[in-house]
Amino acid sequence: MSRSPSFSVKQELSLKTDLESLQQWAVAFCIIRFDLEQGQLIEECYPPDSFSNEEELDVAFSSFPDSVSQNQNRSSIHDCIFFFRIRRRKNSEQGNVTSSEIVGIDDEVSSKSMKGKVINRRKNRNGTKGMEYLYGFVFNRQRHDERLKRGGEQKSVVILSHNPYSSVFRPLLQIMGPLYFDIGKKALEYIASYVSMWPTPVPGKQMELHIGNAMLKVSLPPAHSLPFEIGIFEESASAMAPFLPSNQSIPQGLFHDSDIFGTFRGILLQLWLLWELMLIGEPILIIGPTPPQCCEAVASLVSLVAPLPCSVDFRPYFTIHDPDFKHLNSLREGDMFPPMVLGVTNLFFLKALCNIPHIVSVGSPASNSNQVAFASRSSASRIPGRPEGFGLQQLSLKKFSPSSLLSAVKLRRDGPLCLMTEHKEAIWSTYVATTKPDTSILNRLIDAGISPRVEESMSVVNNEILRRHFLELTTNFLAPFGPYFRASTPSEGFLPFIDPPPLPPFNGEEFLANLSARGVGKFLSKRMKSNWLDLYKRFLKGPNFMPWFQRRRTVVEQEQHRLWRQARMKADIQLLISKMSELEIVDSFNSIERHLQGEILMEKSGRAGVDFAETCQKLKNDLQAVFSVLPEDMQQLLLMNPERATLLQCPSVTGLGILSPSVSSWCVRIKDGHSLPILDHFCNPARCIFQTFGGDWSASRYFY
Repeated sequence: MSRSPSFSVKQELSLKTDLESLQQWAVAFCIIRFDLEQGQLIEECYPPDSFSNEEELDVAFSSFPDSVSQNQNRSSIHDCIFFFRIRRRKNSEQGNVTSSEIVGIDDEVSSKSMKGKVINRRKNRNGTKGMEYLYGFVFNRQRHDERLKRGGEQKSVVILSHNPYSSVFRPLLQIMGPLYFDIGKKALEYIASYVSMWPTPVPGKQMELHIGNAMLKVSLPPAHSLPFEIGIFEESASAMAPFLPSNQSIPQGLFHDSDIFGTFRGILLQLWLLWELMLIGEPILIIGPTPPQCCEAVASLVSLVAPLPCSVDFRPYFTIHDPDFKHLNSLREGDMFPPMVLGVTNLFFLKALCNIPHIVSVGSPASNSNQVAFASRSSASRIPGRPEGFGLQQLSLKKFSPSSLLSAVKLRRDGPLCLMTEHKEAIWSTYVATTKPDTSILNRLIDAGISPRVEESMSVVNNEILRRHFLELTTNFLAPFGPYFRASTPSEGFLPFIDPPPLPPFNGEEFLANLSARGVGKFLSKRMKSNWLDLYKRFLKGPNFMPWFQRRRTVVEQEQHRLWRQARMKADIQLLISKMSELEIVDSFNSIERHLQGEILMEKSGRAGVDFAETCQKLKNDLQAVFSVLPEDMQQLLLMNPERATLLQCPSVTGLGILSPSVSSWCVRIKDGHSLPILDHFCNPARCIFQTFGGDWSASRYFY
């Protein structure tokens, strides 16, 4: 067995868990036992009562390998780490997104609806009601003992979270799993206490997380790559595609620590086909001999399309007990399979989901299954189960022989059901890829031979080469959408108080026509066939495009709002007024008043920025400055509105109802020789007018 990171529990016996802080990282920690009489049972759960009874069953059934996938190695102890993703029962009424709900390519994008979604996600920041999926990271131990019934027993230690932070929870499981089997259920409380003391997660950053006397150095995926129900963090417009990132050390997508090379080593030539299938959101069934192998394959496919967020429903380890299986199993021949990527080990799925269009088999059943699966950029430990002895010379296009061609034809003819008798690495799909395999990338991959230690080290290098290539490929594919994401900034001398121009509207048909006329660019033209425009058509119709496009537009609009707000703070109002016409002065007054009211509403809703007081003071000063140069009759008309008059008050004495000196000296001049102070006027304007004109209410028409 691989050795766990050095760890010992400190002697602070009074450790307490801050449950609210714990929720930022994990929902619960569970111990699940496989009972011969009752099946899977949750033995311990901390914090208690974290899930409903139905959710506990879903978690329990997903936390053990299928019986047909268990390795036959009769060693005394067998440990493995894998993870799953299940739908939360509380939100089961939402269901899958159907094809009729996907917006057509010639529909214009409405950013208003997306803004509402962003607000809703922020409302769910402190709760779990908005979280649709739950991630479970499993440390499974099978202990073989001929003296026990069925020759052994098995338990699983599970970390449940709404966050797909595999780079955090995998190494944490290497500590928590063995610790539980050493000291029992106390391990859950110890780990929960330390996790609750961790700082708030910062997406896209490297963090140092202390756990006992150990420290985990982890890199979190960026905010724009997180599933939309988790996307509660502030996103930067510069951090999102279609711009190639300048700092390659920062993760650009989910599961950036997945082992692409080791997982697909036997079918590397098909990576470009798989990249296209993920890009356009096609349903894929991944079959692996063990849960670690199939979940690593699903994670690698999700990471393959970074920095594009994956909106396809992916399930790293899917079992027949999943509530969604009933619906999938009911689909008949000819029915549209929903966009999903399913990782399975049970060969029953080959018959149950026979209408899924793309099937991929990965891994090798002859792997050394005694090692704990763990993938990390900085670690030499890798997911076990990679094919042994596969040299890169087999990838050479010149090495194909008649016998290998006959084998490929036979494999295609037999179909995926041939896996029932013998496991082979292969792909069954009728899809014809537009992108050509890049042989220059394949030639750069390092063949480390049969030395396990060197091979594992070289796998890290090979993963970097592959990940960098597909990151560049995806970024260049998304580059033509760049003009729709350009935030405008007010130029020098331009009035920053007006609303910024809207982003250009998107129309799919026009986009495709313009792209066809100007071409796809040098980078892609060398790597794609002449029918590259068809790939864009499929992408626009697929499930990944619209969520990415709308989210990207929303972030750019927020960035544009920030830039214009910043310009308003720096504006010299006196200089601007000197260059304005009377009409522009009136428009500026209305615009400043609107911005000021917007800031106040933001503060009331609890979404005000840290510079709220400074911003409001600046806007009030600007409002008073513009008001002071307006004609007197217009001043009188504007002050008839009590709310507006309040905005013109000095903020330091607002509670006293006293105007600033520049405003308090003004009077409402209703008729020659008659005037009233403003305060008296806006407190009861009707009474003032009536008294001044001796009861002549007809004069009030001049003020409305």
